[in-house]
Amino acid sequence: MLLAGCGSGGDQRSETTASRTQAADATSVPSTRHPELRWRMASTYPSSLVILGSMGKRVERLVREISGGRMELRFYEPGALVPPFEIFDAVSYGAIESGWSTPGYWAGREPALQLFASVPFGPGAVEYLAWFDHGGGREIFDEIYHRHGIHSLICGISPPEAGGWFKRPITSPDDFKGMKIRYFGLGGKVLERLGASVQLLAGGDIFPALELGTIDATEYSVPAVDLKMGFYQAARHYYFPGWHQQSTFFELMINLDRWRALTAQQRAIFKAACSANIRQSLSEGEALQVDAIEKLKAKGVVFHTWPRPVLAALYRAWRDVAAEMAAADPDFGRAWKSLEDFRRRDRVWRDLGYLKDDVGAADEPAESAPSPTDGNGPR
Repeated sequence: MLLAGCGSGGDQRSETTASRTQAADATSVPSTRHPELRWRMASTYPSSLVILGSMGKRVERLVREISGGRMELRFYEPGALVPPFEIFDAVSYGAIESGWSTPGYWAGREPALQLFASVPFGPGAVEYLAWFDHGGGREIFDEIYHRHGIHSLICGISPPEAGGWFKRPITSPDDFKGMKIRYFGLGGKVLERLGASVQLLAGGDIFPALELGTIDATEYSVPAVDLKMGFYQAARHYYFPGWHQQSTFFELMINLDRWRALTAQQRAIFKAACSANIRQSLSEGEALQVDAIEKLKAKGVVFHTWPRPVLAALYRAWRDVAAEMAAADPDFGRAWKSLEDFRRRDRVWRDLGYLKDDVGAADEPAESAPSPTDGNGPR
């Protein structure tokens, strides 16, 4: 009886201690109903748009989860707070705390920011991140943005994009002359050099313009996104590779005063959320494309690879454009030289460390090899 009594008393004390510990733990994590930080994030992309918009929604969730509910970053659809192309100014002036976008949209403010979105004939995702994180890119990026009262975090990345949707096949560089086309960033500058009339339209404006003939052609994103946009209904010739965007950075823009007012832990939470989002966007972006390609083929889309003379002309035009922009804008010149120098040195490692694409191709079963294409579609 005595032993039983001692045993019973000990269990009661343990249960009491455990209850107090659980109660303390419960009160140490603030309720998600009362976050200590509540910010608005205006997006240039709708949340329904896979990858481009869904990355922004994922950041919203990651910030909440990593902070244990103490921080809320609320995603707002395009136009709900400000028009998509006015997010830069709204964040800069502090009208909103943050925005979800890509640096390439702000060429009118700072031409050099285009080099932090995507680069014609530029690096793939891993090499691009390596330059940004360890090759001097981030320092230039921060300096440019801070002049405008913004601190931006690279917060997502997408795989190579398609080269564009056209209503007729492209067989020569001369086919671009007089063409009205929607094209993003520095790639648009290249096409202008070849005689095209280039427009930058927001995502929701592209399909109506293509369908009505306001533009003759367009590019937008990867196959999974382009499928969602419905471009195949207005143009059936789909070109690869996306020479203008072998990888694309996306960003979480934050008002600089708001960023500086954060605690070290709060800053770390935003950085952790963006790092997790980059990892997920890399794997998701790669995994979604084949299903989309198959669906597009079933809808009658004709897949093409660029004829070599066309790619060569695009490359020469890009080198001319880059040289001119570097001479005209000191920040562009610094960023371009930094990226070029890094890629030149990195080439040593990439040539040594990475298998070449053609290794083992001769031993592949015919049914598993990719279907060859040329400038006239599948053969």
